Amino acid sequence: MVNEQRLPHAIMLCGPTGVGKLALATAFASYLLGWDNAMVKKLEHPDLHFTYPTIKQSWMGSDHKPISDDFSREWHEIMSDGPYFSMDQWLAAIGAENQQAIITAGESDELVRKLQLKSSQGGYKVSIIWLPERMNDECANKMLKLLEEPPRQTVFIMVCEEPDKLLDTIRSRVQRIDVGKLPTDIISQALVERRGIDAEQAQRLSRMVDGSWLRALQELQTGTENEQFLDLFILLMRQAYMRNVKDLKRWSETMAAFGREKQKRFLRYFLRMIRESFIYNFKHPELNYMSQEEENFTRNFARFVNEANILPINDLANLAIRDIGQNANAKIVFFDFALQMIVLLKQTK
Repeated sequence: MVNEQRLPHAIMLCGPTGVGKLALATAFASYLLGWDNAMVKKLEHPDLHFTYPTIKQSWMGSDHKPISDDFSREWHEIMSDGPYFSMDQWLAAIGAENQQAIITAGESDELVRKLQLKSSQGGYKVSIIWLPERMNDECANKMLKLLEEPPRQTVFIMVCEEPDKLLDTIRSRVQRIDVGKLPTDIISQALVERRGIDAEQAQRLSRMVDGSWLRALQELQTGTENEQFLDLFILLMRQAYMRNVKDLKRWSETMAAFGREKQKRFLRYFLRMIRESFIYNFKHPELNYMSQEEENFTRNFARFVNEANILPINDLANLAIRDIGQNANAKIVFFDFALQMIVLLKQTK
């Protein structure tokens, strides 16, 4: 686009988490501003502006609308480890606890002020907006005006995971580029060459992570969330099979202590393990996508997931996801979930 002089003033990179959208946005910004510039390499170029979701902190005054610059240190620290991280990791980096991070109207005002300044190097000014779908209404409307009347030689690069949450008028003013999931062989090769793991483990892992390099990196870490989820899954299934209501109640209390986003992630993990268990019965290992630890458990457990209960179990988990998303009492949701698993595991063909 640059070579053919058809570079739009606003681009939106869309795709799932962990496939390299932010990496691509940062690389393209570096290209526009000059690869050989030392400030670009440190992501400290005065014509490179990052916008990202923020939270209200206790030290901020009542009238202060949080802006990205309030968290620039945390942003540079997390980006220094590489442009592959999740919203949960960002929330942990800024100490958000259970707060919802948004992009405020204060941010759009600050961006207008910055972009009105002349380019320090006489070239492009680049604004990278990470997760624009988290703009509140006031910010989105101000951003729309900025996109309608962009400052001279300014390029906006939006990095978006849920474009349907954006205003239609914003979507109509950007050139959308879809960034797809990474091919399994590419992830496998990168795991071998960049992380030094053996080819067999790399192949298994690359099939598990559903095209996400971020998930691949997370799986390499010790004590990952998936390991915790596997332990909780195994505990649920064993106690439900033994009809141990007392321990199932304790299990539901453990689940209730998690934040709602983590509860939903567990339920999605649960759905994946149920799917894998069902498929395992057909004896086609190329159709399964599990870690060695998950397969070790599934080998003996799979026979309990069959044509008679696969759909009711899926319905149960999806209902729990909906209820958690609607702020239902988590202890009640998970205890009911666990009790119903007692019945469903006994259903056979």
